[in-house]
Amino acid sequence: LWHIGYPMAEGKGEIIVATTRPETILGDTAVAVNPNDKRYKDKIGKFVYLPLLDKKIPIIADEYVSMDFGSGALKITPGCDPNDFVIGRKHNLEIITIMDGRGAINEKGGVYKGQDRYVARKNILADLEKRKYLIKTEPYTHNVGKCYRCKTDIEPMVSKQWFVKIQPLAKQAVKAVVEGKTKLVPKTWEATYFEWMNNIRDWCISRQLWWGHRIPVWYCDGCSEVIVSKTDPAKCPKCGGKSLKQDEDVLDTWFSSALWPFSTLGWPKKTKALKNFYPTSLLITGFDILFFWVARMMMMGLYVMKDVPFKDVYLHALVRDEKGEKMSKSTGNIIDPLVMIDKYGTDAFRFTLAAYTAQGRDVRMSPERIEGYKFFVNKIWNAAKLVLSNLEDYDEKKAFKAKDSLPEKWIKAKLNAAAEGVSLNLEEYRFNEAAAAIYRFVWHEFCDWYLELIKPALYGKTDEQQRCAAQRTMLDVFKIVLKLLHPFMPFVTEELWQVLKGKNEGSVMVSEFPKYEKEAKTTKAEKEMQLIMDIITCVRNIRGEMRIPPSRKLSVMVSVPDGNSRKIIESGKNYIINMANAEELSVDVNLKEPKGVATGVVNSAKVFVPLAGIVDISAEKMRLQKELAKAEKDLQQCSKKLANRDFREKASSAIIKKEEEKLNELKERYTALEGALSKLKEIQM
Repeated sequence: LWHIGYPMAEGKGEIIVATTRPETILGDTAVAVNPNDKRYKDKIGKFVYLPLLDKKIPIIADEYVSMDFGSGALKITPGCDPNDFVIGRKHNLEIITIMDGRGAINEKGGVYKGQDRYVARKNILADLEKRKYLIKTEPYTHNVGKCYRCKTDIEPMVSKQWFVKIQPLAKQAVKAVVEGKTKLVPKTWEATYFEWMNNIRDWCISRQLWWGHRIPVWYCDGCSEVIVSKTDPAKCPKCGGKSLKQDEDVLDTWFSSALWPFSTLGWPKKTKALKNFYPTSLLITGFDILFFWVARMMMMGLYVMKDVPFKDVYLHALVRDEKGEKMSKSTGNIIDPLVMIDKYGTDAFRFTLAAYTAQGRDVRMSPERIEGYKFFVNKIWNAAKLVLSNLEDYDEKKAFKAKDSLPEKWIKAKLNAAAEGVSLNLEEYRFNEAAAAIYRFVWHEFCDWYLELIKPALYGKTDEQQRCAAQRTMLDVFKIVLKLLHPFMPFVTEELWQVLKGKNEGSVMVSEFPKYEKEAKTTKAEKEMQLIMDIITCVRNIRGEMRIPPSRKLSVMVSVPDGNSRKIIESGKNYIINMANAEELSVDVNLKEPKGVATGVVNSAKVFVPLAGIVDISAEKMRLQKELAKAEKDLQQCSKKLANRDFREKASSAIIKKEEEKLNELKERYTALEGALSKLKEIQM
């Protein structure tokens, strides 16, 4: 960093200016100071001599100048620095270009004319020192722009270019988003879009490159007329001269790209494709080119076609590594999609991306996550094998007449909810939530519960009607699952669809996407099935916590508060016995808790599992203490929430009621667990 003294033009003294580019002193047209800098208050509006050139330049005031950098005075060279150029335009300063295209000093440089910029720097510093203008030199680290190909330092240069007056176009593009003609997703990007478009400057569309669309401008050698034409002109329209030369510049690539929505559809001809597909429904692109491409397509589309180019713009996030770091070769954290696809499969890779693509958040990717969804693909494949292996004697006519049992009614209600979750979230571009909805249904509800519930029926342990209903529902539900999964997993779903489809059905890709009953209420079957599932889960939990082997059959007793609950559980008795591996199940209203049992609580019901000769009492005691501690914590949190005045003022009455019901349930659970723990001492093994 070189500190150079600029002598005052009137009186004694000088202003010291710090610079990293002393050679540009040849193009200085002012010295700027901050208007709030007390050191220079009396010097604003006066003049200094430009060292070496003995030329007077003004001292101007501009808030851009940092009072803390160097001496607080900044040399302004509008022809050599972008920031100085802005200040120069603001203060109507002369713009002097001191270098040619090769980086050598031009005729404006006096005795330094023809010297390479770095040679000129060396000579200028020597002359400044000789004439006592160089005050001091100190080390300074700063960024220098370099050519990405040859690594040469980039030199800013003012040149003649072609511009588009962009403000009128930007105004229309802003209006289109404000009025909802085009929707940005996520909506949070609207603020960035408006900031850019409302502060936009004229667009430089010319580039000095060999490759690109050449600018359609010609110059007449005879009269210097500038000719803009759609086709190559044969002669000058002004003087008739035939010696014409086309501008050598090409269009900015984003100018050409901005025409893409309609130029690809046959424009300027009024083609059928242009009529059908402009505007298009959706553009998917990265947020990093929202301004470069999306905004410019908006402006061009509105100007040329008088309509927006697309209705929705989905701006996807970046895919990063598992720690949230940007992937790069230098850090060695790149996850190669081709390697992942080869290892885990295309569908698993696609589903992983969808599952972690949350609006406004970057995707954190890792091989372990992809592997996790490979297991999901395997789960689907195994489910298909189970379905197919139990359809050999499938009679569609018999199945059509068969009445649904409880599991069939339940799975259909859950399927409707899953279809709604997938469809609504896809419509709103919430891909992660759509993926979660179908994942939850397939893995947890269809595979873990429904297929297990109907195995006795499939294997002939029940009547034929129940088996037919199970076969029909299993097939119908799985086919709908394949449709819902297809956007995420096109390959495995198509493969399975071709095996399961009917005679008149083609590809799953062109099949009708599943419909659903909107805002469906929780069905009676769902409530009843949930009670049965909760009891099964309760017995399984007791088995696991007490370390009872899965093969060991258990006796299960259930105490219920009313006859209706008893009826529901007894109707699902076989499901509980099969899935909890119980040898017997008894249900009674307000059953007195027997001695020597492990106790579980399911809403208002109690589940008792006799432990005599099966488990260690001390382990059971620890289990109950653990559950009691959790119940106490949940109870305290719920009570605290309801006691919060802010919550009661802002929450709706429905939400408050729901919390109050939850509090009552927690109190009942806490009391039941407390009682079970106190009874543990009475157990005689």
